[in-house]
Amino acid sequence: MNKKELHHLWTKLRGVKPWYFLIIALISIGVSATALRANNQHMIKLRDAVYAADKANGDVQGTLQALQAYVVAHMNTNLSAGPQAVHPPIQLKYTYDRLVQAQSDQVAKSNTQIYNDAQHYCEQQNSSDFSGRNRVPCIEQYVQGHGVNLPTIPDALYKFDFIAPAWSPDLAGWSMVFAVLSSLLFVISLIVYNFFKKNIL
Repeated sequence: MNKKELHHLWTKLRGVKPWYFLIIALISIGVSATALRANNQHMIKLRDAVYAADKANGDVQGTLQALQAYVVAHMNTNLSAGPQAVHPPIQLKYTYDRLVQAQSDQVAKSNTQIYNDAQHYCEQQNSSDFSGRNRVPCIEQYVQGHGVNLPTIPDALYKFDFIAPAWSPDLAGWSMVFAVLSSLLFVISLIVYNFFKKNIL
């Protein structure tokens, strides 16, 4: 390409200043940072709603689903906060404790009924024993054979973690794309601008 052709090309390109792309990049970075912060704040709001529902015995399932749907679709919504954070980050402690307590109450009620049944049964077996000395082993044996034990409830069923995407097609994601592209265009246009400046001007 001779100097005349370069000059003709330069007249077309010189109106596009590298600083335009730099300004677009800086604006995009600002928008992306603001949107990423907004994503994180909304996640915190949804996470707090899960904790509140868990504590108040509210709609835990609904709030948990809303949190999951938001986290998996937006950047910067990692549920863990810092190296000292618990894992998994969502632990429905109150829901789990209520379930364990309900099962404990049910087992205690069942065992009380079994103990009463054992007394009645053993009275019939040893109706002539007024001291009750021979009934004690009978009652113990009956309770051991018919007693209800508290089943173990896996606490893992009440612990959750949702993974945020590395990039999401929201305001934060697209502004980040614009920031990267405009930064690249700034570098390329600066190189081209300097090339023409050295060879034409």
